[in-house]
Amino acid sequence: MKQGLSLKIQGAVQGVGFRPFIYRLATELRLTGWVNNSSEGVAVEIEGERSQLKTFLARLKSQSPPLSNIQNVVSSQHTPIGYQEFTIKSSSMGAKTASILPDLATCAECRQEIFDPTNYRYRYPFINCTNCGSRFSIIRALPYDRSNTTMQQFAMCDRCLAEYQNPSNRRFHAQPNACPECGPHLELWDRQGNTLATHHEALLATAEAIRQGKIMAIKGLGGFHLVVDAANETAVQKLRDRKHRPYKPLALMYPNLERIKTDCHVSFLEEKLLLSPKAPIVLLKKHNYACEWVAPHNSYLGVMLPYTPLHHLLMNELDFPIVATSGNFSGEPICIDNREALIKLERIADLFLVHNRPIVRPVDDSIVRVVGGREQILRRARGYAPLPIFPSPISIDVEQNKQLLAVGGYLKNAIAFTKDNRLFLSQYIGDLETLATYERFQQTINDFQSLYELKPTQVICDRHPHYLSTNYAQKLNIPVSSVQHHYAHVLSCMVDNGLDLNEPVLGVAWDGTGYGLDGTIWGGEFLSITDTGFKRVACLRTFRLPGGERAIKEPTRIAIALLYEIFGDFLFTNTNCFNYLPWFKALTEGELKNFRTVLDKNINVPITSSMGRLFDGMAAILSICQQVSYEGQAAIELESAIADLNTEETYSFELIQPAKPTSDCSIIIDWKPIVRGILIDVANKRAKSKISAKFHNTLVEMIIAVAKQVKQKQILLTGGCWQNKYLTERAIARLKQEDFIPYWHHGIPCNDGGIAVGQIAASLRR
Repeated sequence: MKQGLSLKIQGAVQGVGFRPFIYRLATELRLTGWVNNSSEGVAVEIEGERSQLKTFLARLKSQSPPLSNIQNVVSSQHTPIGYQEFTIKSSSMGAKTASILPDLATCAECRQEIFDPTNYRYRYPFINCTNCGSRFSIIRALPYDRSNTTMQQFAMCDRCLAEYQNPSNRRFHAQPNACPECGPHLELWDRQGNTLATHHEALLATAEAIRQGKIMAIKGLGGFHLVVDAANETAVQKLRDRKHRPYKPLALMYPNLERIKTDCHVSFLEEKLLLSPKAPIVLLKKHNYACEWVAPHNSYLGVMLPYTPLHHLLMNELDFPIVATSGNFSGEPICIDNREALIKLERIADLFLVHNRPIVRPVDDSIVRVVGGREQILRRARGYAPLPIFPSPISIDVEQNKQLLAVGGYLKNAIAFTKDNRLFLSQYIGDLETLATYERFQQTINDFQSLYELKPTQVICDRHPHYLSTNYAQKLNIPVSSVQHHYAHVLSCMVDNGLDLNEPVLGVAWDGTGYGLDGTIWGGEFLSITDTGFKRVACLRTFRLPGGERAIKEPTRIAIALLYEIFGDFLFTNTNCFNYLPWFKALTEGELKNFRTVLDKNINVPITSSMGRLFDGMAAILSICQQVSYEGQAAIELESAIADLNTEETYSFELIQPAKPTSDCSIIIDWKPIVRGILIDVANKRAKSKISAKFHNTLVEMIIAVAKQVKQKQILLTGGCWQNKYLTERAIARLKQEDFIPYWHHGIPCNDGGIAVGQIAASLRR
């Protein structure tokens, strides 16, 4: 006897060949009915014998397309209608809850076709199928149909339309489907927007320009790249000068994996990440790379493989590594529009390789590294966003239709929101330092409100009163709540590891800046999660930042402040005693006098407990970094100074229990003995690699000492300082050795790119 089933399949099930999969499965089992895309996911009406339906449901979950991610299947029985065949119906509208798939790297079958002279898509830079290509960067609305994407303006030719309508073809309902006859095309422009070449000739001319040392602006999947020959020091330096980016590492694109392995160590997992459909930038340890100007004073290279047909064709022509950095002016979002790029990149790029497929929203390259034997996302964008966070312990009251919006922080901003029991984290937006980035931040919020018909019932922000994201939240006409920065960090790590939000844990929240409950700048915090919030059980001894924000750019100021905390006026009255420090010896009498005045009289010297700033100060003391041109530079160079040194040595430190704890902080970690030990080692001319390793090792022992006093087994490592691979892996190993249970980030950035998730979690805990 026949039965009928109605299915609602939710998750990442659009744009991955899910409907043809359902069609083929149903016809193979001789079932009748229909399947279509809806704003909620994929809907199925199916009829057949009970045993056939049971087999269908089992294979639905076990054999679904590799790029799909089924989150939920809601089924209900219905009286058979008497369908005579199984069909694919047009999309239907409704509540917008379907997951939008990220942009995906070119699949092996499409790569084979673009290099096959007998294929009619030979050398076509916009080839794609249901297994690869544009998704998030071109979609304007749900459901994911061609009419709702920027491919709407390209009418398919008869051949492409036949593929699109054939359920047995891998391009069946591939929304960006196109070919040289009917699809987008390339053009090479000069700085005035004049067309110099088109189609494949434009690509060949681009390759030749790169060989000649020119800077190219190339429009890709989610925006523009600025591209030069990585081995051409003059060209790379010209790019750095024009972009005002003197030292920050530049990402590299290699023609193939074999070439990467000649320059970098590549583990099995790192290789898997490089070759995955996500195709992120992977941070790899250098071992044979001669071009120091690409990543100065850095042990790692940010490396990726070609991930679009355009990149594959270009790299096939060049067959050498290129710099492929974000196509933007320093501090601004990447350019996505051809004319916008001409205006904003005119003083950087020599030529522009553009195409006529519009990009709806900017999507940067994601950045990952392998830490502790697993993937750790440092920048979540292309390939990852905007998929919901899995797994998530967050529970939402659907009956009240609770929709939350979290606006994140100031640096590395990303927003988060909840919708129908799911938690979403947006793509990386950037630092809210410029009007252009702040506008992009607002556009991103509006974008998701439109895509998902999001109507937040509450907005959550950082406690810092002057963050632009906080000011934005306060202007919305809905209830607003604020969350302490480091508390959000700890909760984001709990979500990332699937922990119950009410579990007792000790969070080690180390970063550069966070607004503290006592009005000081926090950043070296140990937070114990309680039933009602958190308790600050330990922190670094505070120190001052001469010049405030200026000290972040000039770590020498922090070094002076640290030494002054130890030696007082002796530092300035007996300067000859410190001449073994080259940077100190180079200071003029006027500079020393000014430092003494501001420290003696407390003139613009904010107080901080920041571990990030302690890293800066140590890098300055060791003459590793006196000026910072990009965020985290001093800490990165301090870590890189370790090189491959292996030592168990540490410095001494002290745990102090003050008579009157400040801001509920019952343990103060005194860094003064560390600085004294470092000064002795510098005076004795010990290697910087040994001193840096000892410093890192000591920080890990701090965690062990505090954890033993607090008597908490579950230790979470969170905050921007945990982007440090040496520090994180040593902490994991030592915590396990001492029978603690360490947790660290993998799917949610440990830096401020993840705190919006923590803000959501804090609101739900309330």
